[in-house]
Amino acid sequence: MTDKTRFGNNMNRITPSRPVALAMLAALAALVSSAGTNAQAPAQRPAQTPQAATTVDLTGDWVSVVTGDWKFRMVTPNKGVFEGLPLNAEGRRIGGTWDPKQDAADGEQCRAYGAGNIMRVPGRLRIKWESSDTLRIDTDAGTQTRLLKFGPPVKPGEPSWQGSTHAEWHKPAGPAAAGMGGSLKAVTTGLKPGYLRKNGAPYSDATVLTEYYERQTAPNGDSWLIVTQIVKDSKYLSRPYITSANFKKIPDGQGWNPTPCAAN
Repeated sequence: MTDKTRFGNNMNRITPSRPVALAMLAALAALVSSAGTNAQAPAQRPAQTPQAATTVDLTGDWVSVVTGDWKFRMVTPNKGVFEGLPLNAEGRRIGGTWDPKQDAADGEQCRAYGAGNIMRVPGRLRIKWESSDTLRIDTDAGTQTRLLKFGPPVKPGEPSWQGSTHAEWHKPAGPAAAGMGGSLKAVTTGLKPGYLRKNGAPYSDATVLTEYYERQTAPNGDSWLIVTQIVKDSKYLSRPYITSANFKKIPDGQGWNPTPCAAN
């Protein structure tokens, strides 16, 4: 009997030994597992910190350059001079009660140095990163400190002169925006009642302040910071009060001279 006869049709069905079969199953399982892993979405990179994601560099020392409303910003206007301010009847009434001596006696001499007006008080700014998600602005006028915090908005704490500020970067979109720089948007709430002007023009604790910070370069190479402010106050204003303030970049520390708040 030939080998072919002896084995018959079993010749085409060679059965591997048990160890070989186990090894084959293990290899197949590893292949399936590898294919499943490779099919998964690639791991996402860690999100950038606000400092790393900066769209415009605002850090450094800046000095205010007063070109508009000079007579209202460089000197304290007389009582009741509210020209250019959208005060409603109640705002004018409250403003007419201004008494700088009483403010000083009550420890309220910083009313004109709150967030609603501090960027329009002539002086210098020092901007730096307090942490990777908090931009810090110090003013030498009134020795104030503002903290612009990125991330999810948080509920304001105890009302203060500078309040609680939520910040976010803005980057122009679309083909027309190619090559343009970004800006910073900041929204401040939780403010103590303050003054829009040093002569007692009021804003209330219900005020919402929205600001846009932009940096521009002049043809001569000078760097400028433009801060646009929108003050909304349903208690004392008949409409939003919109202003802008200009600052020129200067060598760090030049002319830096912190002074306390003054009531008039």
